[in-house]
Amino acid sequence: MWAQRIEARGFRNLPDLALHLPADGAVFVGPNGQGKTNLLEALYYPVLFRSFRGAVDADVTSWGEDGFFLALEARSDQDRVREFTCGFLTTGRRKRIGIDGEAIVRLGGAIGQWLAVTFLPADLGLVQGSARGRRHYLDRVLSLADGAYLGSLTAYRQALLRRNAALRQGQRDVAHAFDGALAEHGSVLVAHRIEWVQAVQEQFDRECAALGETMPVHLAYRGQSDLVDRSAWSLILERSLPRDLARRATMTGPHRDDLSITFANRKSFRDFGSRGQHRSAAIALKLCELNTLAAARGVTPVLLLDDVFAELDGDRQARLATRLRHEGGSQTFITAPRMEELPADLDLDVMTLVDGRVCPTGVS
Repeated sequence: MWAQRIEARGFRNLPDLALHLPADGAVFVGPNGQGKTNLLEALYYPVLFRSFRGAVDADVTSWGEDGFFLALEARSDQDRVREFTCGFLTTGRRKRIGIDGEAIVRLGGAIGQWLAVTFLPADLGLVQGSARGRRHYLDRVLSLADGAYLGSLTAYRQALLRRNAALRQGQRDVAHAFDGALAEHGSVLVAHRIEWVQAVQEQFDRECAALGETMPVHLAYRGQSDLVDRSAWSLILERSLPRDLARRATMTGPHRDDLSITFANRKSFRDFGSRGQHRSAAIALKLCELNTLAAARGVTPVLLLDDVFAELDGDRQARLATRLRHEGGSQTFITAPRMEELPADLDLDVMTLVDGRVCPTGVS
């Protein structure tokens, strides 16, 4: 599936955007603050019907506007045209979502019908940052790949919230009442996460090598693997309860787990890798995400890459450009402040943004 037209009104600094998009993708070029990332944000918005930056809809709305409207027209491999729309009013914070002309009442039915994978400079946190960001990455990928995972994740978070509230009040019996829900849904999360990591380990290492890594890179799941067994939770939670009460929080479960990235010598990639190596590893994770979603959903997601070539040396830039050319039909949109910061052989249309407007030169 690829985007063929996007329309936006009142969205960030994109005034009355109406843009036809090349099937292969494009490069958006312009100085900082001109709207390049905002355009990628608009292209991603119908995946989850929220900002990929975590911004609330009121903050996505242009300054002085009373809301925004966004419409994305896409074409599937079967030549079917689909339309994803969203209208938001700041008054009452009302949001209306539509897919193919039909109003969507429940957000869960809309999530993932349009698929895109993003790389943002903040995604360096997947390597450099805390475990929370890596868990969020896992949860997003697996939720988009499998609706059952999303259901278990939602139920697990609700049970965890209530159990932690009971722990803060020192209510042992009330906290214990949520153990069954944690076991039922937490075991699903752990099983899916471990299965995914095992499935992509080799691809992750290959992607890192293709981007210039000379030493093998190892991806592993760090957590209690015995929690895949629902029956194991009861004893584990019982043993953890005194600590949970002391900490006033549930200290065991997939909400505490992490992804581990190491060199072949087991040294931490975060501590011993360079910034360029960190960027390469984060990009490799995104390419694994792309492959996962394509296999699970039967459509190739669009790639949205924000300033992806920054901080890469010439060799790694050339390697990444080659990798993107061989991606196998994925429509790709890339941003950069200047053309000279891009490899010469990307072979994509170039569009220039000035004050949130796309200049006509270079637009297909």
